[in-house]
Amino acid sequence: MLPLQGLRILSVEQYGAGPYGSMQIADLGGEVIKIERPDEGGDMARGVGPYYDGAGESLFFHSFNRNKRSIALDLRHPEGRRVFEALVRDADAVLNNLRGDLPEKLGLTYATLGRVNPRIVCTSLSAYGREVSRRDWPGYDYLMQAEAGYLSLTGEPGTPPARFGLSIVDMMSGLFAAFALLAGVLSARATGQGRDIDVSLFDCALQNLNYLATWYLNCGHVQGREPASAHPSLTPSQLYPTADHPVFIMCNKEKFWPALCDALDMPELAGKDEFRRFPDRLRNRDRLNRILSAKLRERGAAEWLERFAGRVPAAPVNDVAAALAGAHVEDSAQINRYAAGSGAEIRMVRAPFRLPGEPLPQRAGPRFAADTEALLAGLGLDAEAINRLARIGVISLPQRPSGAAPPP
Repeated sequence: MLPLQGLRILSVEQYGAGPYGSMQIADLGGEVIKIERPDEGGDMARGVGPYYDGAGESLFFHSFNRNKRSIALDLRHPEGRRVFEALVRDADAVLNNLRGDLPEKLGLTYATLGRVNPRIVCTSLSAYGREVSRRDWPGYDYLMQAEAGYLSLTGEPGTPPARFGLSIVDMMSGLFAAFALLAGVLSARATGQGRDIDVSLFDCALQNLNYLATWYLNCGHVQGREPASAHPSLTPSQLYPTADHPVFIMCNKEKFWPALCDALDMPELAGKDEFRRFPDRLRNRDRLNRILSAKLRERGAAEWLERFAGRVPAAPVNDVAAALAGAHVEDSAQINRYAAGSGAEIRMVRAPFRLPGEPLPQRAGPRFAADTEALLAGLGLDAEAINRLARIGVISLPQRPSGAAPPP
């Protein structure tokens, strides 16, 4: 039994942050029902290119939506609302990642849904929050990176501001939302009482400043960029050149400093007073880096990494292709094949969870409205009632080849 088997989440979600968080729940066996608007072709991520599977489904969409179910349902229509509330009665939580003023307007908060199911946990993931002056502002990952200071920390000193290379705020916010939702469900199952939980992209971006924020708030230190992507205080911990390709070395514990010196055939360096401890090396960082760089240029990256393996924390500096082709990726079977409803098979990086003896589900993102009929049938609606809802636009039904039978 997977850890979250038996958990049912209704997710009014789109694009990145919310779907990324709910996907972690689905990967661990939770049932995530993705609620999509029937009049807009569903989640806008379905149209994000430029790469698609053989059936024209967006690979971007698949990357955020594996192992989920899809229902196309208009929550603004009275009959759509009745269907939604019938689903809420048997759900553990409702997740949304809408603009901060929309959950209340759409009745996705505990004040409304708690009357339907007192145990329901209503989790809202918005740009700035539901109870702030910016609640009706749209917002996206890169904007949060800019306002929360990330662009001032990324890149080399003296270069223009640069964003983080991935949508890191979306992904971290999705994880925070999933964590908070599960905490709410744990409480609701113990007490019978659900609640509202709010998470915002901006709060998560600011939270991730972590020790840099603490340094500023207590000591007034404003951290900026460091040369060679160095750690602000631990040395050596940065990029270094070799005879061919750069490597990243991180002696972030004192025990690794003498190990590095031994691997470089320079054991005497570890005992010098000016380099003995972290504060010594920080004061003399420029001089130390000149010595280390000169030594590291004597051999290529592969040779140094072989020397360091298991003794000194170090890594090659890869591009995306090299990262996915790495020996450790193959050794740990981190690339899986996921079956799509279209019949396509999609290769993706597997979930980071390891459950010995328990395989994780391997379904790609659902086709638009793929589970609408099955979910409505589970509520007791017959084929005539389902077709009537489709005719008046409350739901959308999945496209099927001519003559194909509806799903059970």
